[in-house]
Amino acid sequence: MIFLDYQATTPLAPEALDAMLPWLRDGFANPHSAHRAGRTAKAAVEVARDEVARLLPVGGRVAFTSGATEALNWAIKGSKGPIVTLASEHAAVLDCVAAERAHGRGVMVLPLGRDGLVDMAAARAAIRPGVGLVAAMLVNNEIGVVQPIAELAAMAHAAGAVMLCDAVQGYGRVAIPDTVDLVAVSAHKVHGPKGIGALWLRDGVAPAPLLHGGNQEDGRSGTLSPALCAGFGVAARLMRDRAEEDAAHMARLWSVAVEQLAGWTINGAVDSRYRGNLNVRRDGVDVNRLMSDLRDMAFSAGSACASGSGRSSHVLRAIGLSEAQARSSIRLGFGRYTREDEVRDGLGRLVAAADAQRVAA
Repeated sequence: MIFLDYQATTPLAPEALDAMLPWLRDGFANPHSAHRAGRTAKAAVEVARDEVARLLPVGGRVAFTSGATEALNWAIKGSKGPIVTLASEHAAVLDCVAAERAHGRGVMVLPLGRDGLVDMAAARAAIRPGVGLVAAMLVNNEIGVVQPIAELAAMAHAAGAVMLCDAVQGYGRVAIPDTVDLVAVSAHKVHGPKGIGALWLRDGVAPAPLLHGGNQEDGRSGTLSPALCAGFGVAARLMRDRAEEDAAHMARLWSVAVEQLAGWTINGAVDSRYRGNLNVRRDGVDVNRLMSDLRDMAFSAGSACASGSGRSSHVLRAIGLSEAQARSSIRLGFGRYTREDEVRDGLGRLVAAADAQRVAA
C-alpha cells in the first residue's frame, strides 16, 4: 500500500509504540489513584504533558482529551458570546458552531479568497466588540493553506474576544503564534496514537466543562490512559527533534509531486501552505473511479471525517470551485515515512489512470 493520506492520519512512530507498550502490559494502574502504582502512572502522564507543551505557547497548561474534536467542542461550547469562524474550518468546529447557533448563539462565518485565505476585510468587519470567540484553523486539513492566525488573534483581543486555534495539522510543523488563547491538537496527526488529543489553555482562560465527573484535568473529566499519553509525548518530542529533517523531506516530496502532476491545478495558495499537503484537480476526472482503479494507494477526495456524506468538499466550494471542479479534486498527503520512490511511482500510476479515463471518454 502506498499511503498518501497523511492529513487523515499518520503512521504510528515506532518510538511512540515502544513507549506505550509497558503501560499497556504492566503499568495498567489508574493515574488518578493515590497508591504507588497510580503515582507511577501519573508521573508518566506528566512527562508526556511536558513534552506536548514544548511545542505550544508558553504561559498556559495542557489538558489531555480524547482527541481534537473533544478539545474543540470544549473550547467552543465552554465559551460565551457570539462566534466568528471561517468557512474552511473542520466539521468539528463548523458542526459545533451550528449547534450553538441552533441554541440562539450568534455566529458569523467568514468567506475565503480563491487562495483559501480568509477575507481580512470581512474579518475586520466581523470581529468587533461584543464577539466572544474567534476560531480559526492554522493549517487547513484539506488544502494545506496556512491562515494568518496572529492577525486574527490581534483582532480578537482588540475586540475583547478569545482566540481559538485548531492546530491539528500544523502542530510541530508550523509555528503557532504565542498570542492565541486556546489550541486544539491531536496525537494521531503527528505519528502518535489515536484516541488522545489536548486543549492548551492560556493562563486565566477557563471554558466551562464539557464533561462532568472527576474533573481529572481541571475542567475535563475522565480517566487518562498512561499508554496513550506516553505515546503522544514521545511523538511530540520526535516532532520537535526532527523538525528540520521532516521539513526538508516534505519540501523534496512536494517538488517531486508537483513535477509528476504537471498539467493539474493546485487548489489554494501555493506559497502560504504546508508542503505535506497537495490538493489538485484535473477537469473531467472521475475521482471515485480513480480510487477504484488504484486500490493499493491511499489518497482522498477531502476530509476523512466527511467521506461518507456524499457531499463534495465544503472547503473547495468555499474557495469558489464549482461542484464539478470540487468533485474532480484529490488530496495527497505525505510525511516522515513517505519514500520518494513511492511518490514517483504512485503518482505516475495515478496520472496514467486519469489519462486512461480521458481516452475512454
